[in-house]
Amino acid sequence: MSTGLRYKSKLVNPGERPAGGRGVGAAVQALPLSLTPSLLAFSPAASPARPGCATDRPAEEKQDHEKQYVGFATLPNQVHRKSVKKGFDFTLMVAGESGLGKSTLVNSLFLTDLYKDRKLLNAEERISQTVEILKHTVDIEEKGVKLKLTIVDTPGFGDAVNNTECWKPITDYIDQQFEQYFRDESGLNRKNIQDNRVHCCLYFISPFGHGLRPVDVEFMKAVHEKVNVVPLIAKADCLIPNEIRKLKERIREEIEKFGIKVYQFPDCDSDEDEEFKQQDRELKESAPFAVIGSNTVVEAKGQRVRGRLYPWGIVEVENQAHCDFVKLRNMLIRTHMHDLKDVTCDVHYENYRAQCIQQMTSKLTQDNRIESPIPILPLPTPDAETEKLIKMKDEELRRMQEMLQKMQRQMQDQ
Repeated sequence: MSTGLRYKSKLVNPGERPAGGRGVGAAVQALPLSLTPSLLAFSPAASPARPGCATDRPAEEKQDHEKQYVGFATLPNQVHRKSVKKGFDFTLMVAGESGLGKSTLVNSLFLTDLYKDRKLLNAEERISQTVEILKHTVDIEEKGVKLKLTIVDTPGFGDAVNNTECWKPITDYIDQQFEQYFRDESGLNRKNIQDNRVHCCLYFISPFGHGLRPVDVEFMKAVHEKVNVVPLIAKADCLIPNEIRKLKERIREEIEKFGIKVYQFPDCDSDEDEEFKQQDRELKESAPFAVIGSNTVVEAKGQRVRGRLYPWGIVEVENQAHCDFVKLRNMLIRTHMHDLKDVTCDVHYENYRAQCIQQMTSKLTQDNRIESPIPILPLPTPDAETEKLIKMKDEELRRMQEMLQKMQRQMQDQ
């Protein structure tokens, strides 16, 4: 069908301007409306390969985003990489009378055997044995994270007939570690300080009594301002659930009665998830933890678990219905290990450090026979010439101030 119009078709280069100074858009506008859609197909806006088109917008937006991004949000990742590369250290002390399962519980907590060469003593040797301090160090690695674990054992504690001040070697050891760290911190080689301070003390309470014994009270009162004390009810499989509940209540009452400061779990932040808050509440309600330790694998309900086999049944170590072992492990390793180290550094060590500095200052004061540790030098009395010079300077400053005020008023008037 003929339209009755005659025209000359010409393909216009996108970079070329037609005669008359008009571009392609102008040429399209000059044509009849019926021909405009066919020519728009050749327009530059419809070409997908044209530089600067919509396909390049994500790249431009990414560049704009990188310009606005500073990068300090990666600081946690940097700290994480540095910490993992350096590794961690933790010192755990276990105390309590012999036969309460201290060694077995430690092996159960860290899934390792720290007491391969241990020699078991008979009853006569235990009575005559004095309190010793034994250190066991082992390097543990889990998913690329390295932990240098030091276990401080106290064999002989509470085994003698006369246990008067049997805790003295333990308190002396804690103070020695504080003193060594204080000396290293005050020395020149501060970069390579080795932290051997005791971060936590697990104190084992016998399940056969009706609460705390006098030696338990005296020990915890002797160390509660030097280390984080976590009391435990040992061998909880000797008691039924109702007896465990009553014993826990009795121990909590006596701890409060005698003013013993055990480790306090920190309060949860408001932004923590509900699961973590619930776990924290359960930990606080379960203290002191009633624990069972075992390195023996037994079969229960078709599964192999760590536990103890009795004629009346099987006690599973990691079954929360049987004991608080899982709660203790979560608290000690998975949730509060770093807080235990922080409290040791910020509270217990700082108290020791302040006491040391105070004693050093007091000794210096006594040696110099002065009332103040820092001698206060009397100010020299100004003579007549000095007073005259001071007055001249004051007068000169006053004149300069008046001149400045006069110049400011003149500038305001203009």
